[in-house]
Amino acid sequence: MFSLVFVTPIFPQAFKYPCAMANKEVLAVDLGQSGTRFKQGDLLITSDRGKVAGENPLPALRAVFETSQKFSADVVALSCTGFYGVVSEPQQYLALCRQFFGATQVAVIDDGLAGYIGALNGRDGVALSVGGGVVAIGGRQGQYSHRDGLGNTFGDEGSGFWLGKLAITKALAIRQGRGDDTDMVDYFADEIAAYFALEIRNSVDAVNLATRTARKVLDAADAGVSTATAIVDEGAFLLAQTAVAAWYGCGGTRADSPEIVIQGGPVRNGSYSTKIALEINAKLPNAVIAQSAGDNLDGATWIAQNLLDDAPPLMLWAR
Repeated sequence: MFSLVFVTPIFPQAFKYPCAMANKEVLAVDLGQSGTRFKQGDLLITSDRGKVAGENPLPALRAVFETSQKFSADVVALSCTGFYGVVSEPQQYLALCRQFFGATQVAVIDDGLAGYIGALNGRDGVALSVGGGVVAIGGRQGQYSHRDGLGNTFGDEGSGFWLGKLAITKALAIRQGRGDDTDMVDYFADEIAAYFALEIRNSVDAVNLATRTARKVLDAADAGVSTATAIVDEGAFLLAQTAVAAWYGCGGTRADSPEIVIQGGPVRNGSYSTKIALEINAKLPNAVIAQSAGDNLDGATWIAQNLLDDAPPLMLWAR
């Protein structure tokens, strides 16, 4: 619920001194708002169950593990949304992973850090991760910053949830005569019907409806629906603000040439990612928009295999 700057130079040391776990097979878990993924070796498993609104990561993981494929692993790396930049009580996560996987070691990781490591392998720059929520991690010469990741009530601007919520809000308003873009009402007719079918209209089901709608908002903008285009343009502006703030937060300046990775489900839409990149370059003209070297699962695996010590507040071990 706040932004962080921390100055522990963890990654350069980790690159110099890879730990003894480098050859151990890790079970990596990426808990997101729209689902959960598991990776162990070459095996990749996905679950539609993620962390729902108002739920903490620990009970969310338990619910996922109870319905997912069974694994066995000594070392587990947990990349989780919902920590808001501060990981705590890792022993509870070890107890959970011991119960389900027989684990003896667990790395508990804020998903922003996992995304940063996966995307840039610890190089200076920013990883902007956009899914149901949003988080940006900036890193420069051993100084790191965390931006947004504030949750969908007061943050996550430009995220999948944000896009879907705003689109359904606008479509409902226009349907009531509070606007004149009838194309918006026609395009989102199914979502309007789904809203009225909700038993409780501010429930977890409502949040999930908004998050599922994100891709359709981007498609509507690509199709020329003016209200959807305005929403997408605003989202791109806000996401660029988040990425730039992450760079400034770790000591970067406008004159620098940071690598910036834009990653996650909503930004697989080419128009959205291009708009975000243009907004970033308007503020950081020398920034290089880079391709991600990997995702949260890759980052979590690397952390578990190479980073022996805690990296508070974004990563803690339990053994």
